[in-house]
Amino acid sequence: MSFKVLPPILGVAASLVLSASAQAAQPMPATVYIANFAFGPQVITVAPGATVTWVNDDDDAHSVVSNNGGFHSAAMDTGDRFSFTFRAAGDYAYHCGLHPHMVAKIVVRP
Repeated sequence: MSFKVLPPILGVAASLVLSASAQAAQPMPATVYIANFAFGPQVITVAPGATVTWVNDDDDAHSVVSNNGGFHSAAMDTGDRFSFTFRAAGDYAYHCGLHPHMVAKIVVRP
């Protein structure tokens, strides 16, 4: 049995291609902003493994509470952030624990 050794430059190129595909396979993070007593966007779609970050841009405190108990933030003051990574596909409805009329949803699809 014989093995073929690639010239060094081809080995580097192959490594770069593999590295780029590994990076491309990572889900894109997403951000939801809280302002004027609303989540925006109200519905966001991400891939499994994506991290969603909520940023409170409102003058009042808010929280992020999953309707099914999957995630729950502490009360967030202006400028505070909360992040959660969605591992499984599904629909994740949530609301503000301090203002239950504020509702939104994360949709996780492959």
